[in-house]
Amino acid sequence: MTVVVTGATGHLGRLIVESLLARGAEPTSIVAAGRQADKLAALAELGVTTASIDYSDEASLAAAFVGADSVMLVSGTEMGQRVAQHAAVITAAQAAGVGRIVYTSAPQADTSALILAPEHKATEELIRASGLGFTILRNGWYTENYLDMLDQSDASGEIAVSVGDGRVASASRADYADAAAVVLLGEGHDGATYELSGDVAWNFGDLAAAFSDILGREIPFRAISTEEHIAEMTAAGLPAGAVQFVAALDSNIRDGALEVTSGDLAQLIGRPTTPLLQGLRTARGILVG
Repeated sequence: MTVVVTGATGHLGRLIVESLLARGAEPTSIVAAGRQADKLAALAELGVTTASIDYSDEASLAAAFVGADSVMLVSGTEMGQRVAQHAAVITAAQAAGVGRIVYTSAPQADTSALILAPEHKATEELIRASGLGFTILRNGWYTENYLDMLDQSDASGEIAVSVGDGRVASASRADYADAAAVVLLGEGHDGATYELSGDVAWNFGDLAAAFSDILGREIPFRAISTEEHIAEMTAAGLPAGAVQFVAALDSNIRDGALEVTSGDLAQLIGRPTTPLLQGLRTARGILVG
């Protein structure tokens, strides 16, 4: 069985490749495909085949998918471009005779008000209409998404966001990568849609406590209104598009869009998901325990 992992030069894609190898996949059965030549060279040192691809370059996708049984479609990062890019991947997979696509989607993509959901919903619809075998992994939030906020809090001395009492059931990227590897190497996942998230939905008081532990001083959480948040981000010089995105995401969190704890992720990987503090400490390179 040959598996092509797209986005392999990104954080999640690389971890999926590593998890496949750790679970016994032959290096020669894995094609690590991505855009960054230096990172592809580092992946080649693991013994896997590499391929240079771009989601907007159909010829590169066609070449990478030759002889592939499965394609791990790691969602693109360019908002507004993802549906077209993912469609190119799906078309190339069809043309290459790929048997199955495994796709990293978003929580409750078909019903959620999450600002990221529409492109994922559209991609899921394309996959379901393609005639290919598929498994949908609706990945929840990555704990590593809060590393930038940790640095900002280190500088400002607080967490000041407009999430209210909202909760986030995050898990580490490694947890999600392990789930992808389990699905790619295992059986019984055809046609399945998994709602993946951490075991615990934490609030931003909990996040502040984790930051305090890591930084060695108290970092309080200050709840602010959306209007205050927009004003503060604008004053800090953030681009208007980024300001609107963050404000919308905080509103989604406040409304519960990222708090679902289905248990699917822990069940797939056969262990509890990585707790918030441990995930942050690991991502920051701090020894745990």
